[in-house]
Amino acid sequence: MAAGRRGRWVRRIGWGVLALLVVVVMTAWFFLRGSLAQLDGKRTVPGLHGAVAVHRDALGIPSISGGDRHDVAYATGFVHAQDRFFQMDLLRRVAAGELAELFGPKALPTDRKHRLHRFRARAAEAYTHLSAEDRQLIERYAAGVNDGLNALGTRPFEYGLLAQAPRSWSAHDTLLVIWAMYFDLQGASAGRELSRGWMRDNSTPEQLAFLLPEASPWDAPVDAGDIPVAQAPVPAAPPSWWGQTGPRDALMMTAAETLDPPDSNTGSNNWAVAGSRSTTGGAIVADDMHLGIKLPNTWYRALLQVPDSNGSTRRIVGVTLPGTPFVVVGSNGHVAWGFTNSYGDFLDLVPAAADPARPGQVRLNGKWEQPVPHRETILVKGAPAETMTVRETSRGPLIDTAGRTWAVHWIAHESALLNVNLRRLEAVDTLDEALAVANASGVPAQNFVAGDAAGNIGWTIAGPLPRRAPAAADASYPLPDGDAGWQGTLQPREYPRVVNPPTGQLVTANSRQLAGPGARLLGDGGYDLGARTRQARDMLAALGPKLDEKAVYGVMLDDRALFQARWRDRALALLDDAAIKADPKRAEAARLLRSGWTGRASVDASGYRIARGFMWNLYELLYGGANRQMAEWAGNAALAGKRWPDVIERLLDSQPAAWLPRQYASWRHLQLAALDRTIGDLAADGQPLSNATWGAFNTAAIAHPIAGAVPALRQWLSAPADQLPGDANMPRVAGPTFGQSERFTVSPGKEEGGIFNMPGGQSGHPLSPYFLAGHADWVRARATPLLPGPVEHTLAFAP
Repeated sequence: MAAGRRGRWVRRIGWGVLALLVVVVMTAWFFLRGSLAQLDGKRTVPGLHGAVAVHRDALGIPSISGGDRHDVAYATGFVHAQDRFFQMDLLRRVAAGELAELFGPKALPTDRKHRLHRFRARAAEAYTHLSAEDRQLIERYAAGVNDGLNALGTRPFEYGLLAQAPRSWSAHDTLLVIWAMYFDLQGASAGRELSRGWMRDNSTPEQLAFLLPEASPWDAPVDAGDIPVAQAPVPAAPPSWWGQTGPRDALMMTAAETLDPPDSNTGSNNWAVAGSRSTTGGAIVADDMHLGIKLPNTWYRALLQVPDSNGSTRRIVGVTLPGTPFVVVGSNGHVAWGFTNSYGDFLDLVPAAADPARPGQVRLNGKWEQPVPHRETILVKGAPAETMTVRETSRGPLIDTAGRTWAVHWIAHESALLNVNLRRLEAVDTLDEALAVANASGVPAQNFVAGDAAGNIGWTIAGPLPRRAPAAADASYPLPDGDAGWQGTLQPREYPRVVNPPTGQLVTANSRQLAGPGARLLGDGGYDLGARTRQARDMLAALGPKLDEKAVYGVMLDDRALFQARWRDRALALLDDAAIKADPKRAEAARLLRSGWTGRASVDASGYRIARGFMWNLYELLYGGANRQMAEWAGNAALAGKRWPDVIERLLDSQPAAWLPRQYASWRHLQLAALDRTIGDLAADGQPLSNATWGAFNTAAIAHPIAGAVPALRQWLSAPADQLPGDANMPRVAGPTFGQSERFTVSPGKEEGGIFNMPGGQSGHPLSPYFLAGHADWVRARATPLLPGPVEHTLAFAP
């Protein structure tokens, strides 16, 4: 009897627990479903001037049309918030140094670093410099964002997982989003200059000229063809730090297994073909911006239909940046445009001296001044708030590092230079008008390549450029005492331009853009080697005349290993009978360098991975000790300069005895040591060397940021682990978390023939059908249409 009662109670408890689990699961399910975007229906909105419609296709791409530009901005904000509010929030928090409020103490190092720049305060100042029209536009966009957020059935799911509430959007936040891109595109500048300063302080001028050349034989500038590069002679002796090694640390031991470590993640390609070489007579513009890839993707696709000045409707198609109300890269039917990061020099480290007789003061450029203190409070989830003091000077905020105090004089600090002028590209009709808009745009300085329907093509810089004195010191290093650095900015009429070159094409890919005097206007802020630019330029030229969009798009997919082939040849030359007899493990490497070499960075290419590892292990053996010293000196663990492969190749060819590290009997022994390290890395734990294909390493690890905060959800918040062809130093840049954030090719006025794909879908919500929509097309590089497809959903707004 008692046993029966106990059994009934056990069953009742079991059913109760099951019912509770069902309730919990259903509650979580409905909570998650509640934050999905509204796709259909009608909404009444006070303040609209007229009706606005948002039509979505099968990929969730919105076509937003209205009779008033401010109404279209409102609807753009609405759909951005519903699909991507958490992404927008992260962008403004990255710029303002406010991540710890969401993620707790682990975000404090980033917040401290970013709060130094006080961009939230600068946003309030920048807002006052905008025209009334621009302020009204971003205010209407902000209204749309807040209405879109509030219209969700529940708060975006990320905030539920973080136990936080979303904060409303302001017009100032749109300016913070632009500053977030400054961090993304120029945020490594100070560390780079410190690295170069360390090298200058620990090398002779002759050694420095050799180790940090100003140009590379790979360079392919837009204002010249192949140009001879004057190479500094190999000095009689190396610096004392050369070839010093030690225990392999976490950074360097994986050098052969990352996307160009360290000082890497340089990326973006764009090119334009003139009408003289197109099948239609109009220009063709292609762009693929290389960024860190995550879910949701950086970019949000959209087609905007807005009133034109002539009373008709203008159609603008391309990508927007959530947080801003305009198309960043795209085509307006008359002109198409794209960007790559310019990697000019836009930041100076100005030495600030102190004197005990002048407490609290610093001397900058020979003058004493009193820094203005600003107390910055950083809110921290689950912990007390932290307060830091930023000392602001006439040359920027002060930092203490590397045993000195410096003022960080960064062009991003000039609030009056930040603007939303880029939106004026919507209305341009000609290339010349587009170039003028680019020069006056307040964005991080970019290579701007554009083409118009008449067939004209051109290059210039979009974004502010600092003015430097003709005889100024090389500002790619920390400045000497008494040097104030750049003063003011260039006027648009002073910007360099290249228009309609005789070749009928323009190509940029983050390397040195100019061979002529205009190069000094930009400076060198970390140019890429140039191999990628040259490969794209030469492939585009080889396509000949009468090109269509598909041919131009195909250049983005070029994964030929032209750069790495040289290192494969060097490795094979080492692996002769004597080398293999000395160590039989090398025989398999030799075999794979022959049979496993596809000539491309293809997923099945084991030979490519060996050649790449060989090059990077040579870097580690020669430069690794310096990187460790710099890490101890200034917390910066990357030797500055991307032209080191040229330096190593020159040494391997000339083999100067003085430059051979003392632990090696010959240059051959040094190279074999690098190759043996590579074999050991790739055949670790006894796995066959043949298993170490490029694809086995270059496997997508694309995930939502919340996957890091809540690892248990990673499988639902990640893209498939696809093996990816492509690498650095070739047009098809691809890494596990870095690469082609979009691919775009179009002839303005013929957008129906345009091509586009990107790694993530429109929505940041894992339950949305648009979370990964289009991802498989990006992985396989299918040439999918730029324009949205047939309408599947319509959301209407009325006043």
